[in-house]
Amino acid sequence: MANKTDDRSAKQPGGGWSTEGLGYLQDEGAKQRVYVVHPYLRDRRETSHLKRSPEARLDEAMGLALAIDVDLVGGEVTHLRERRPATLIGVGKLDELKAMVEEEEIDLLIFDCELSPGQQRNLERGTKCKVIDRTALILEIFGARASTKEGELQVELAHLEYQRSRLVRSWTHLERQRGGSGFMGGPGETQIEADRRIIAERITRIKRQLEQVTRTRTLHRARRQKAPYPVVALVGYTNAGKSTLFNRLTKAEVLAEDMLFATLDPTMRALEMPSGKRIILSDTVGFISELPTTLVAAFRATLEEVCEADIIVHVRDASHPDSEIQKLDVEEVLADLGVEITEEGEGTPTIEALNKVDLMSEEEQVALVTKDDRIRHMAALSGLTGEGCDRLIATIDDLLGTTDLHMELTVPYSDGATQAWLHANSSILREEHGEEGVTFEFNVDPIAWAKFSQRH
Repeated sequence: MANKTDDRSAKQPGGGWSTEGLGYLQDEGAKQRVYVVHPYLRDRRETSHLKRSPEARLDEAMGLALAIDVDLVGGEVTHLRERRPATLIGVGKLDELKAMVEEEEIDLLIFDCELSPGQQRNLERGTKCKVIDRTALILEIFGARASTKEGELQVELAHLEYQRSRLVRSWTHLERQRGGSGFMGGPGETQIEADRRIIAERITRIKRQLEQVTRTRTLHRARRQKAPYPVVALVGYTNAGKSTLFNRLTKAEVLAEDMLFATLDPTMRALEMPSGKRIILSDTVGFISELPTTLVAAFRATLEEVCEADIIVHVRDASHPDSEIQKLDVEEVLADLGVEITEEGEGTPTIEALNKVDLMSEEEQVALVTKDDRIRHMAALSGLTGEGCDRLIATIDDLLGTTDLHMELTVPYSDGATQAWLHANSSILREEHGEEGVTFEFNVDPIAWAKFSQRH
């Protein structure tokens, strides 16, 4: 069995990675058999983003594994007394995993934690099986989900940044040296140095391409800011139902599946409010606990759409047992992006959309609706059935309306453009015709008015 595993590893030069940014799952034949391990240190001090039970963390990791095209054999929680610098886990557990790998013909072990390059190398040697950590798994998912040129560039950049620190671990040919010029031949450039240089050059090239993408996105954003429409961004934990809700509200056809990270590239649609106002609704990539910093950096251009939003709708899976902890994880990532979600009146205005109420019991739904009635900027709903979506729309409309400016303005008869804009984008309370022009008394969204005023 060990020979079979070794043969599979031999088919993957560089241990599954390449300078082209390819991932680990390169076997075109049968699905790779995968096993997930969640190491749990019993006596560690819990922090806000680590309050989930080990079993819940394992379930999430297995869900991540299912988001890529593999054969998930199973998973387990491994309780650790201490983190061993060389292998993370103890010798006994390492032998158990090796036996399980041989018996179950496992192709890939996923450790739901961050492994150092040395730990990854030693675990592979000890188990005779390919090993990746949580960061590599999320990178693999993002690589499979990227559907636009920008997304592909962002994923490849994150891949290469991650790869660069792991060359010493994973590439099987790095100890060889290229011969120098001349009769005897010098030591030449070591292969690891050449590969580092190749990766560095590719990273530089991708960053240049992304700079161009960022400039284009900035131009598009500037064009949108000229339009009199506030931007409302849907954010939330992965698989909270953002895309399903987005499709329900806008009648769009964005990919929406019961799968982690089903949506990677942002989508925007115009939406008309009951008051007649129009908004731009944006669906964004989902967040997750311990989101790799390389991904946050690579996707900063995409996530800037959230930073520029006038209102944030935080979509939460109300039926999930760890919903409150997921909320903290999302707020942590938003804080990293410079978006502050605080009490009403401070930071970016935020609405909580408690989604998936259709998966809750009748008693739980009643309790949630009662809470919804007490809290102003909250809406209990189901993006799948449409229940409560009208309440969310009304809450967005109400939040936009609470900040309306009450103004009086005399517009010359020759300025037909301003008169047309006021009729289309404000609530006109009074309209009088005088000698100098038409005097309007109206309520208007300050965001729309500021954008319009900048052009006049």
